[in-house]
Amino acid sequence: MQTNIFKLIVSFIIVLTFNSFQTSHAQGGNGKFIVVLDAGHGGKDPGKHAKTGLKEKDIALNIVLSVGKILEKNDDIKVVYTRKTDVFVDLFKRGKIANDANADLFVSIHCNAHNTQASGSETYVLGIHRNKTNFEVAKAENEVVYLEENYKENYKGFDPNSPESFIGLSLMQEEYLDQSIKLASLIQNAFTNKLKRKNRGVKQAGFIVLHQTVMPSVLVETGFITNTAEGAYLNSTKGQKELSKSISDAILDYKTEIDKNVGSIVMDIPITDTISTKENTIKNTVFKIQIAASSKSLEPKAYNFKGLQDISREKSGGLYKYYYGYTSDYNKIQKLQIEAKNKGYKDAYIVAFKDGKQIKLSEALKTESN
Repeated sequence: MQTNIFKLIVSFIIVLTFNSFQTSHAQGGNGKFIVVLDAGHGGKDPGKHAKTGLKEKDIALNIVLSVGKILEKNDDIKVVYTRKTDVFVDLFKRGKIANDANADLFVSIHCNAHNTQASGSETYVLGIHRNKTNFEVAKAENEVVYLEENYKENYKGFDPNSPESFIGLSLMQEEYLDQSIKLASLIQNAFTNKLKRKNRGVKQAGFIVLHQTVMPSVLVETGFITNTAEGAYLNSTKGQKELSKSISDAILDYKTEIDKNVGSIVMDIPITDTISTKENTIKNTVFKIQIAASSKSLEPKAYNFKGLQDISREKSGGLYKYYYGYTSDYNKIQKLQIEAKNKGYKDAYIVAFKDGKQIKLSEALKTESN
């Protein structure tokens, strides 16, 4: 039984990954930092709603448009919207919009609901549900797939009601997890410190809309429309203005940190290398270590990267990505990752390329087991 479930999940991941990557990495933005803003739900899908008549789709759209208006004041930022009106957009199409734009960030805005007077804001990154509550939140957001045409074809083997369907989803965005958590933390800090909102924290759960993207991505639950006071705040001009300002400030702070992260702080405790020295070559695949991403263009020389040799640089959207190493040996690249982390690049992670295009690390490693 477990074997059949695993095969089903792997098949589901392959389908979604193929759909995402066949349109990703398009050039756009004229070198600008590209942010995709996603207003949750829309059209025939109202999202969560309250007895007072409040609808998640309306509040989410108002906040997204306000965030976009603020960000668009920056000449070096390009904003792309998954929807700007009250229309229904399939979940997989939202991710496709972000991938086609070669976006640097994907931010999905939502509202929460509960049968109690629960309150507060929380921001999610893609991952396995840490508890039943996280699963229920993701389940509620993912059930919109049932409103989509041909959902059985677009999401083969996926059941929003089954926890097993989410196993492995976190692998598909593993190389963006650190950046996603960083953005999510900045958003939560802005809500908590600037607006004095109740902080429900940064959490992980299996949101399909986040899985579809190939860039740092977060889903923001701005508050509970079912809470009397919070629902009124979310629906007010003042509340939407404040929330929009906090989210846009967090995005701008994230961009500033990215611009500065070429010289990360050196870690106090070195990582011990316990990786096997035996060669473990993955055919037709090249691995590199991404050590930094910045809007600044630096010469790929050792003196700019704490003495690390074999540095390469690639332009992607509004960012320059800096890589360390080049090998088809997965054991060797793991050793280079440890070396980079010990040099101070604590967020260094492995990326895989095939035929000159970046692919998911999990896809590359699946080749090894076939």
